[in-house]
Amino acid sequence: MSRDHFSPRFDRTHLWQGWQRPGSQPERQIPYDVQLITLKLADAIPQSSQRTISHAIRDYPQAQRALQRRQQLEEVLQQGKGCCLLQHPLMAAELTEALELHNRKRYKLIAWCIMPNHAHILLEPTYSMPRIVQAWKTATTRWMLMHKEELQLPTPGRMLWMRDYWDRYIPDAREIPPAIRQVHNSPVAAGLCTQPAKWRWSSLSAKMN
Repeated sequence: MSRDHFSPRFDRTHLWQGWQRPGSQPERQIPYDVQLITLKLADAIPQSSQRTISHAIRDYPQAQRALQRRQQLEEVLQQGKGCCLLQHPLMAAELTEALELHNRKRYKLIAWCIMPNHAHILLEPTYSMPRIVQAWKTATTRWMLMHKEELQLPTPGRMLWMRDYWDRYIPDAREIPPAIRQVHNSPVAAGLCTQPAKWRWSSLSAKMN
């Protein structure tokens, strides 16, 4: 199946283990919409940058502040600040393995790209998204702590990832191909390569190799 022509195929009636609440609580709706997730290393956006952005958007109307903040934070993220631990091949490989571990079990991977200080993952979840993200973070943090001295990894401390993550719902299938191109084009937009296929750590490169 070509990733550029993805369409959701999960059975909407299937009840996935780990998603339902106890019988005494209302059943949660499974969010089958495709989501674009961005994970950020703990030092990818310095506190000084966050304060500067908060000051810069304070005169915007309340309804626009969240969007302006997100856009400016994304610009800072693209600048490659912090330890950029994900540029280490073994660390990037570990995150790749974590993404693939539950592929087609808890979610379907559509596209992904690992940048030096963050990662973009486009997927169709069939399980609790916070639990999916926590599994990725736990596996990679454990690996980092086990190997940081051996490999002399420039870690941001014991906390590898920021506590939160960014997500964007993509409920319309027509928006999926542009989202795939956006993910694969991330290193080009950041000035790290001239063509998406030349970036080693992405689903596009993995598909071609």
